[in-house]
Parts: sequence; structure tokens; C-alpha cells
Amino acid sequence: MSDRIPKAMAEKFAAITTVTDAFCATHLNEEYRQMIQQVVGALARKRPSPLLRGKDIVWAAAAVHAVGRVNFLDDASQTPHCKPKVIYEYFGIAESTGQNKSKEIRDVLHMGYLSPAWTLPSRLERNPMVWMVQINGLIVDIRGMPIELQQMAWEQGLIPYVPAERSEKTE
Repeated sequence: MSDRIPKAMAEKFAAITTVTDAFCATHLNEEYRQMIQQVVGALARKRPSPLLRGKDIVWAAAAVHAVGRVNFLDDASQTPHCKPKVIYEYFGIAESTGQNKSKEIRDVLHMGYLSPAWTLPSRLERNPMVWMVQINGLIVDIRGMPIELQQMAWEQGLIPYVPAERSEKTE
């Protein structure tokens, strides 16, 4: 990941991800750590990078919150889970500051609830938006379609894997 960060942004990327990595080690997991690094990396590659404006610690908290929001991190029925208050207290920033910067990240990177690009890999299977594909003008759940259509959708990069091939292996 760090080799794809522009040299001018490498120091900023490292400063932000050092603190997000520490938060993930304490409160989340490796999967969240990697996704948060992807978010910070995407922001570092923007021209001009929004990371040049504001404090690193605010960007760190906001990146954690943005990824958490897409993946319902505050839902206590999920593991791991973490309330926004815990995030903002850990980073020592006001909730309003963190919420505003998180919204900026979500807007810049087009991160909405269930955004397939920002869904944790372990949650892709349960994300209905990942599997919605347009076929002959109709939006369908590709998981219910013949394996040949699933393979075509995968080959075109529309879905992360062929669901029928995974279910065959588990039977």
C-alpha cells in the first residue's frame, strides 16, 4: 500500500496510519486496519489531497469513523463493535469535529452505507449491494442467477467472486 502513496504524501500517510493502526490494535482488528489504510491512501492520492488541510489526529479519527459507519461498527450485535464516542475520546477530539471530517471523507470517497468498495471483506457476502447487477435492464441479485451469468459478472469485475463456486465447495 505505502508504495502507491505519492512521495509528497508519504509522511502524512505514515503519521495518520500510525495512530489508526494503534487504535485498531486496541479496539478493532486487522481487517479494519487494512480498510482504514486504504481510505487514508485514497485520500493521499487525491489531487490536491484533502489531508493537507487539518490535523493528522482528526483525519485519523475521521477515517476510523468513516469505515466504521459503512460497516455498522456501532452495532453492538457485531464483532468488533465500537461507538463513535469511544473513537473520538481515544483520539482526543470533539465529536462534532470528528463527525464533520468523517462526512467529508465519506463525500470525497463516495462512501455510503453498504458501499461495496468500502465493505470489509468478511462482510461482502452479507452486503446485498455487492450482488446487485443489471441484466437486460433489470437489477437482479446475481447470487440467484445461473453460474454462467455469475462467471460473466465476475470476469467483468462486477462482483468479487462467483457465489455458486463457493457454495459448491461448502456442500
